[in-house]
Parts: sequence; C-alpha cells; structure tokens
Amino acid sequence: MANANLFRSQKGKLLPNANAINFEQAPAYRLPPQQLLAQYAATGCLNATFYASAEAQLDTVLELSKEVDTRFIAQTAIYCRERGYMKDMPALLTAVLAAKGAAELTPVFDRVIDNGKMLRNFVQIIRSGAVGRKSLGTRPKKLVQAWLNTASEKALLSAAVGNTPSLADVVKMVHPKPTEAWREAFFAWLIGKPHNADALPPNVKAFEAYKRDRAQPLPDVPFQMLTALELSDAAWAQIALQGGWQMVRMNLNTFARRGVFQLPGMTEAIAAKLRDAEAIAKARVFPYQLMAAYCSATQEVPPAIREALQDALEIALANVPQIAGKVVVCPDVSGSMSSPVTGYRASASTAVRCIDVAALVAAAMLRKNAGTSVLPFENDVVNIDLNPRDTVMTNAQKLAAIGGGGTNCSAPLALLNKNKVQADLIVFVSDNASWVDATRHGATATMREWETFKQRNPDAKLVCIDIAPYGTTQAAERMDVLNIGGFSDDVFNIVAAFAAGQLSPAHWVGEIGAIGI
Repeated sequence: MANANLFRSQKGKLLPNANAINFEQAPAYRLPPQQLLAQYAATGCLNATFYASAEAQLDTVLELSKEVDTRFIAQTAIYCRERGYMKDMPALLTAVLAAKGAAELTPVFDRVIDNGKMLRNFVQIIRSGAVGRKSLGTRPKKLVQAWLNTASEKALLSAAVGNTPSLADVVKMVHPKPTEAWREAFFAWLIGKPHNADALPPNVKAFEAYKRDRAQPLPDVPFQMLTALELSDAAWAQIALQGGWQMVRMNLNTFARRGVFQLPGMTEAIAAKLRDAEAIAKARVFPYQLMAAYCSATQEVPPAIREALQDALEIALANVPQIAGKVVVCPDVSGSMSSPVTGYRASASTAVRCIDVAALVAAAMLRKNAGTSVLPFENDVVNIDLNPRDTVMTNAQKLAAIGGGGTNCSAPLALLNKNKVQADLIVFVSDNASWVDATRHGATATMREWETFKQRNPDAKLVCIDIAPYGTTQAAERMDVLNIGGFSDDVFNIVAAFAAGQLSPAHWVGEIGAIGI
C-alpha cells in the first residue's frame, strides 16, 4: 500500500502549486505579466523599499514592458495616473511608449502628462536613456511643444518650480514656437533672454513688480517663487489663502512657524479649505497623505486644523464600500511593513509606512461596515480592541502602533478555521512577503487555509490588497480570489465590485484592459 500520508485524498479544489519564491525565499505565486506590470505601476515609486531597490523596480518594469503589448502598457499608464494617482510610474510607461514608437503614445501623453511636473518627469526619463533612447525624437518633441504652447499661465508658472530638468531646460530643449505674444514673452523671461515686459502675462508682471516693491499686492504665483523674499505674516496668510489644497496640506507647520494661525480668521479659513469635499476630490489626495499631515503636525498647529484633517480623511474615504454580509480585514503589521510607503529617498522619505496604509484601510472598512472583524497579523494574529465608533484616524493609529515580527499571511485564516467562523469577504492588506508559514512543496499555506475556509463558506471571496512592488502573492488568482495593488481610494471601488460579483473573470486586469485609448 502506498504512503497514506503522502497520497491521502484532498478535500475541495485541487490547489495550484507555488511557482515562485518571494524575497524571503519562501514559496509564493508569481503574478502573470500583465498583472505584474499593473502591480508594480500601482505601488512602485521608483525608490528603495524594504526588499527591492529602485534599480530593481525599474529593471522589472522595463522587462515586463517587453512582454506586454503596447495597448496594455498604455492602459496601465492611464489607470495609474487617473485612478491610482501615481506620478513617476505613469511617466515612465509613457516614456516606454515613446521609445517603442507606439501608436498609443499621443492619447496617453494627453491624459497622463497633465501638469508641469509630469512633463518634466517624462522629459527627465527620456533624456536619462533608461528606456533605450536619450533624445526625445520627433513625435515626443511635438507633444512637449504642444503642451508648452497650450498650457495656461497658471500651469506654466507651476511647472517653472523644480529642477532636473527645469521648465527652462525643457523650453531650451524643444524650442516651442508660440503664436501668442504673452507666451513668447514668458518663455524668453523664463530662460533669461531679452523679452517684451509689457507682453508678460499678468501674474508674472505682478511677481516682477512685487520683487521691486513689497508694497505691491502679493502675486498669485507658486509660493516657492516667493520664499526667497522677505515676507510678512500677512503675506504668508495670503499665500495660504491662494494656495492649492495639496500645498496647504503640506505646509501647515510652515504656516504655524510664520504666525499665520495667529491672525484673525485664518485658522477657520484654512480649516474650511482642508475639509472642502470638492477640493479634496480635485487634489486627488491619497487618504494616507492626510494621515501623514495629521501625524506630522506640530503643537503650534491649532486643534481645529487637526480636526479638519480628520474630517478630510473621512471625506477622502467616501469610496470605502458598504458590503453585505460578514467582512474580515487582515492588516499586515510585520517588520517588513515598516518601509516608507513610497520608498526610501535620501532626505525626503515619507513618514508614512506600509503599516500605516494597511491600518488605515482596516480602520476605514471597520468604520463603514458594521460587524467587521479586524485581525492584524505578524508571526500570528495580534489581539487588539477597536471601537468602530472611533474615528478612522484613531483606530488606524492603534493598529499602526503594533509593528514588528515576521510575516505569516495564513495566520488569520487559520484562526478563522480554528474557530469555525462564517464570513463572506476576507480582505488582506500586506506586502505578501510571507515566510513564517512557508511550505516545502505544493500550495502556499494561505491557499490551503483558504480552501479549508471555503468548505464552510462556499460563496466567500478573498481580496489581497498589495501595497509594495514585490511581484508575488500568497493567494493564486481565481474566480473567488482578487489580487490588486495600489493606495488610492479606487481600490475600494474595485473591492466593492468584486464582492458584489460585478467584475469580469479577469478581475483587476480586466478593469485596466477596459480603459479606452
């Protein structure tokens, strides 16, 4: 008789064998090329993470771009810019299309390169030679010229802030031929050439006048153009009032140092701006950016401003789904989740870690779905008491304070199986670098525990939200398993559609593939 332990009958579906190893050298599932490209594009910021260097991320994306057709590259670039709110990766994919001479370049450029920073990112990537060419080429050059010749004065002034390359460098590179006198004067002014000062656009004229005479009204220009000048508290207050939503969110401590909040009515005015739902939507804010602003606010920032940030966070999480049935959310609080969510940068790493994002998702789902269970995990599930009536910020901070330990993605499912829990949707938020539960062969421990869970809950679904560009998952994609990457609130929309059975069999890749070019 054959070995009964080795050849015993398996209940449920035949599980797929792990076909990859993760960065902890543990068994995992490699995502197919299209999904892998989307996952890197939605989570990669081209900075070093806990496991992957910036160079490794770039090399992976470029290699995947050879395997995937240009139409899907184009759709991924659009998705990650318009719905994922990413910057560097969509610019990189647009540059890849330029290097390939793809027919999709023009429509993608028009949708992805939607501001001056994105324009400078695109030019920087092309000129670096990373995508296989160092010159813009005829069609990309014409697209850059067209952007310069159609952008508004406000867009051009915003684009003029920043270097490597600067907007002046770009203008010198592509030699735009403007048909409007103000634009011609602006470009000459920008690059330090003789120009007709009378033809300059209004805000540039006002800026030049203000430099000569501080008694003039404060010009409506990007505040970075003014910070080298000596400014009064009243001038800083005017900057705060004129500034865009993201700029205000990022400079609360600066305004506090400059005495802005001590001026009558300024605290109320800035708080109103921060909780403006229309401005929040227009700013395409990541919910975690509000958490970052809240956590980094000094004691000089008034309590009313912190309260406004909490209100803004609740507004930014409006797309968190209300899901019928029992929901269980499993945030990864292991050591590898301590990595900055946008990666390590020499002097500008974000204070927000992957664990903060995972905690934020869990707290938001708890707030929106009555009866939700939250099972944070590392080596094992960590017990924690959360009040669903507390603010999202409060519960997120409680979860993020756990931290440390190894990664065991199967632990929450094992606990649910041990307690014979009934549930309809299980949501993991993790970097998927599981190793504590590594198996020697066959399916991952997560898939095995999921199959056991399905025997009691045949209609249940599993969602794995990946927030790091590592390329593997612990749960193989199938009709009841969704793998998705990213930080924006669009992830919640797709989770809700999946839970309601509204996605195609291709799931997230199908959503991206449905984008019109």
